[in-house]
Amino acid sequence: MKVFSGIVLGVSILACSAAGASFQKTDLRGEYVEARTADVYTGPCFANSEVNLAGDLAVMGWKITEGAWQGVKLDGLSVVGVLSASSTLGNVDRSPYPVKAVLIVDERADALQRMALRGFAQQMGGDLLQDVVRVEYQPVELSFAHGNVHSMEAHLAAGKLARIETRSLGEGDNICHNEGVWYKPLTKLDHAMPAYTLAQGYGGAGLNTTWMTHNSRSSFVGMFHYRD
Repeated sequence: MKVFSGIVLGVSILACSAAGASFQKTDLRGEYVEARTADVYTGPCFANSEVNLAGDLAVMGWKITEGAWQGVKLDGLSVVGVLSASSTLGNVDRSPYPVKAVLIVDERADALQRMALRGFAQQMGGDLLQDVVRVEYQPVELSFAHGNVHSMEAHLAAGKLARIETRSLGEGDNICHNEGVWYKPLTKLDHAMPAYTLAQGYGGAGLNTTWMTHNSRSSFVGMFHYRD
């Protein structure tokens, strides 16, 4: 009886240890880029001319440089969210909902990592990524010039489906000379900087629309650190 009790106790301890080990460490950090179909860095005259007429479409991408989501390591993997909203994203005077979304998950991820990347993206995107109408698995690349997000020269490619190209904002991009950050990023970031969009768009299925836009002040680049 003592032997049996010892075995049971040992098994219980091992089970608890395993549960604790997998209980689900979430601590990850990385880099981010987004681009919309309306200026995010702009003056009132431009913003007022676009509100409720543009800015209902967006591409957002995360690259996990290191860390785990609920115990699943995601180092070096990326995930992209593509949004089609009912109104201008970020407009405080009118709700953008309902919002339809497509997720593009890094094809290098295994089955557990794919689930973790989806959970991570939906947590970071909040309500914007709750109605996912399609999930794609594609090669995803997110990189910055000189390996530094502060260069603001970002390149995002999700297969042939989604794309963002940015550069830093310059003095020549100030048209009204009273520009500022009009809309906040669509996700929580530790550090965010507006950037100039050279190109951005989506050419896939699921949203009943595709687009490609060029040359606007409609991007953010930044860094995130999520811990739970």
